[in-house]
Order: sequence, then structure tokens, then C-alpha cells
Amino acid sequence: MQPAFMSTMIGLMQTMIRLLCVGAGGFLGASLRYLLGLIPYQADFPAITFLINLVGCIIIGIVAEVAFIRVDDIDANLVLFLKTGFCGGFTTLSAFGLETWVLFDKGKYLLGGGYILATFAACLIGVLIGRTIARTFLGVSQA
Repeated sequence: MQPAFMSTMIGLMQTMIRLLCVGAGGFLGASLRYLLGLIPYQADFPAITFLINLVGCIIIGIVAEVAFIRVDDIDANLVLFLKTGFCGGFTTLSAFGLETWVLFDKGKYLLGGGYILATFAACLIGVLIGRTIARTFLGVSQA
């Protein structure tokens, strides 16, 4: 076999493995999001989606910080599985947008605006919490 062909085949196989990691993580994240959505909850404020997005931001904060600090110790495919796959499948901007629109459509502008502000604030704080958890766990001082 020619070296260029082998190099191309290896690159293609690596891409396929990465794709499978993202797909498997996405399947698990989306499945968990679906199962949490089955929890009986009746209120105007979409708390389930809010909590899913908050937890997802904490998880992605942990994963990103561990991957940054321990770049040589963590497998890149695991990072793809967790960040792009699991967190991408678990969190849901589309549900957030729809639920906000429904609140506005019902004339609940204050609640809808509060939901927008609370979601963005909680998600940013969630990433900070995740990074702090990762740094504490790894014994790295805060930067």
C-alpha cells in the first residue's frame, strides 16, 4: 500500500471513531433529557429545562477545565464524548427558545424575561461552578 493511501485511511478511521464518540454521548445525553422530561411537573416556569441546562453547564465546565489542565492525561475522544456528545445532547437551547416563546405568547412577558435572564445567569454560573469543582478536584489553584 502507498503511504498516502494509508495516511488517508488512518485519518478516516480516526474521524469515524470521533464521530461514534460524539454520537454515543449525544444518545446518552438526549435520552437522559427525555427521561427527565417525563417527570410530572405543572407550572408556568419551565424548571426541568432550566435545571437540565444548569446541570449541563456544570458538567461541561468540569470537562473543559479537566481537559485544559490535564490535556496530556485525558483522551480527546472522551472529551468529545462528554462535551460535544453528552452535553450537546443533554442541554437544549431549542426547548428553551420554544418555552420562552410560549410564555411570551401567553402574555407572561415578565416571567419569560425572567426565564431568559435566569437561564443565562445560571448557565454562566454553572460553568464557573464546574471549573471550580474540576480545579479543586485536581488540586489546581484558581487563576
